Amino acid sequence: MWQILTDFAHQINLPLGEQQAQTLVQYAGLVWQKKDFLNLTSAADLREVLTRHICDGLQGASCVQQLAVQKKLANFSLIDAGSGAGYIGLTIAAALPGTQVTLVESIEKRCAFMNWAILQLGLKNVQVKNVRLGEKKDLQADFVTERAMGQLPDILGICLGAVKPGGIFMAYQGENSLADELNAAKYGGTFLQASNYQLPFDKTVRHLVWFEKDNL
Repeated sequence: MWQILTDFAHQINLPLGEQQAQTLVQYAGLVWQKKDFLNLTSAADLREVLTRHICDGLQGASCVQQLAVQKKLANFSLIDAGSGAGYIGLTIAAALPGTQVTLVESIEKRCAFMNWAILQLGLKNVQVKNVRLGEKKDLQADFVTERAMGQLPDILGICLGAVKPGGIFMAYQGENSLADELNAAKYGGTFLQASNYQLPFDKTVRHLVWFEKDNL
């Protein structure tokens, strides 16, 4: 199973060791164990958890790493907004152990799951906040990611508000979101670009859109 992850990581230019991949397989197993009780996924089997959810997180990790190199950030922080089961933020924490990750989720039982998973996996660079992004104004990071928090026009201001000046907000979109037509300047941001990608064993074209927070 872990080779699915390392093969995909190699394809997207993300260094991922066998131990990191095995940690993520263990994480997928924890999701599978609790999926019905907490309604975590509709995946048909463990492999689909890996290919649909964990690989989505790896795609994000690759983009974050590339942007960090471009910005010459050796150590940086990341907020995953509306984390749910932690698919994006927790995967990034495992793949990029030098990143300080905060998982922001408003549903308490999902926060409890993520805290339990973090303990089971032994990850030291990730914490969980049981709040809605925007409620705590002191929550800011170099990167903010979002996959299932809401419609982009509705959440753009909230997410950009949590990005440090010069930082990046990265949103997952299932289809073309017309992100370049949104008024990011209203929230102190600038649209950077949209990129396409595909997950293993799936021909669906997905999109990542990036916004930069303007320097003060």
